[in-house]
Amino acid sequence: MDLKGSVALVTGGASGLGEATVRYFAEKGAKVAVFDLQVDRGRSLAKEFDGEVSFYEVDVCDEVQVQNSVDQIVETYGKLQVVVNCAGIVAGRKILGKTGGVFGPHPLAIFNKVIQVNLIGTFNVMRWAAMAMQGNSANNEGERGVVINTSSIAAFDGQIGQVAYAASKGAIASMTLPAARDLASWGIRVMSIAPGLFETPLMESLPDEVRSSLGKQVPFPSRFGYPSEFARLAAAIVENPMLNGEVIRLDGAVRMAPR
Repeated sequence: MDLKGSVALVTGGASGLGEATVRYFAEKGAKVAVFDLQVDRGRSLAKEFDGEVSFYEVDVCDEVQVQNSVDQIVETYGKLQVVVNCAGIVAGRKILGKTGGVFGPHPLAIFNKVIQVNLIGTFNVMRWAAMAMQGNSANNEGERGVVINTSSIAAFDGQIGQVAYAASKGAIASMTLPAARDLASWGIRVMSIAPGLFETPLMESLPDEVRSSLGKQVPFPSRFGYPSEFARLAAAIVENPMLNGEVIRLDGAVRMAPR
């Protein structure tokens, strides 16, 4: 599927990997809708790409908000062909440890929140996007849409304190193939990207010595990934019709240690 002239939706598109994807897709000639709760950043991005990027204040976990906003995209642009799900959160807790100075089990509310945003939010957007895509006219390959979800190397190399995050990202990886099989008859492809250590707002908040140490763990190139590299892979997936039902690690061959 050609990005030029297509209509794409990027969740979590106001910052980090999502923002880089929005920028790259818009530069490639796509109309891009952004779902995010960071209103100021989202509106600023839409203003910067006036006419090419639109912003929607959407909680990906909210069924009504997602459905109504997807409907609005189709009403505005006439179609929706590409979705990149980048919205997500991180929470570091051990199964047993201290929370607020008190020893005890992992707070269930925190585990639930991570699963809700990362997994349920991804699935919620995917299902309503697929509903919109099935109404598209197929291209000469029979394609009607492409869904790209964001997993993580934590799905495979989860570290100490990442049980909730790893569970959510592992589930995204696991549902890639069945989702692709579910949607194959409509010509909708489903892929996932599992990024490693990337230059995101979360990583930028770490001390320099920690960032340097983490970067050196990557065999090659020995650095954090650039968000633009994630965006370029997402674009390559969109444009290659044989990529379907697979999780691609984007990590410089790093394999994370327990801590």
